[in-house]
Amino acid sequence: MKLITKQAEFEAAVAALRKSDFVTVDTEFIRETTFWPELCLIQMASPDATALVDPLSPDIDLKPFFELMADERILKVFHAARQDIEIVFHLGGLIPHPVFDTQVAAMVCGFGESVSYEQIVQKVSGARIDKSSRFTDWRRRPLSDKQLEYALADVTHLVEVYLYLKAELEREDRAHWLNEEMEVLTARSTYDQNPEDAWKRLKVRLRKPIELAVLREIAAWREREARERNVPRGRVVKDDALFEVAQQQPRDAEALGRLRTTPRGWERSSSAAGLLAAVNRAFDIPKDDLPKLPKHAQPAEGSNAAAELLKVLLRLVAEDEGVAAKVLATSDDIERIASEGENADVAALHGWRREVFGEKALRLVRGEIGIKFERRRIAVFDLEAPKA
Repeated sequence: MKLITKQAEFEAAVAALRKSDFVTVDTEFIRETTFWPELCLIQMASPDATALVDPLSPDIDLKPFFELMADERILKVFHAARQDIEIVFHLGGLIPHPVFDTQVAAMVCGFGESVSYEQIVQKVSGARIDKSSRFTDWRRRPLSDKQLEYALADVTHLVEVYLYLKAELEREDRAHWLNEEMEVLTARSTYDQNPEDAWKRLKVRLRKPIELAVLREIAAWREREARERNVPRGRVVKDDALFEVAQQQPRDAEALGRLRTTPRGWERSSSAAGLLAAVNRAFDIPKDDLPKLPKHAQPAEGSNAAAELLKVLLRLVAEDEGVAAKVLATSDDIERIASEGENADVAALHGWRREVFGEKALRLVRGEIGIKFERRRIAVFDLEAPKA
């Protein structure tokens, strides 16, 4: 088992992988102390070839890897692909395509919502993965044979897992279900996020438009600062400090120093100056142009009870279809269908999800079907239309 550290070996390995119509891919990275993940190892496999590549080697240029990721003729198979794709996008400026995510495919094929990769491998191949190297510091060199064996197993077993799940999807006529999920996973907007939207990931209730304007400006400032310095967002300013700044709106260092969530003396730092500039930018926005507060609609009368019934229906449909419930609908989907009915613009009412679950959910909300307990089982039944 050899770690590839030279460009010629790397190019030969990629050429061998290109002979297959699919390649399994995994990466090992570190990001605890950085904003961007630090790529430490690339693992790839096909039915006839494998490669362990050292991206930290000074003699490695990753261009062949990025060309492989962009090759439309070769399917890229990942397990839990989002972070791997994020790395490729950040370093190579591209989104791998086409893509097959075995984690999503497993949920579509009835493996459940919380099944691990190790459990899938064991069920498909009977193999047991040694997890003792999971918490390796992948930056350290040299890597032991045991660590390399663990890393390579992630992609060699993935070959068999992919072939099994592909056959299951075709047998159940569900390949198009996965295709819709992969379209979202490979959308550029999923990874190329605008700093101006950074505030949206913060869960906070605000009372005034100026509070939202301040939060939007300071969250965008923090996002840019974290990216430029390559540090986690919390290393710049913690979330609770952002919330307090949005509510208290300090305009100068003295006011900032009085806040309880900022360290003593921090108000005199260059970072604090950047934050205060962002606060004051919010106050330069004309009153008529201030952002509108997100509307938190009050649930319609009876919608809480309807949501509970919809959750039961979701479990029933998921069991009948042999698919993980959260693939069909999220908790937010359920609450909005209960409250808004047909007007709910949620994934559960679009595409294949509507066909499998959404239409039944709407029928339940409209009172066209009911749920009953019969012969020790919960079942759905049609309700008779009221007589005129």
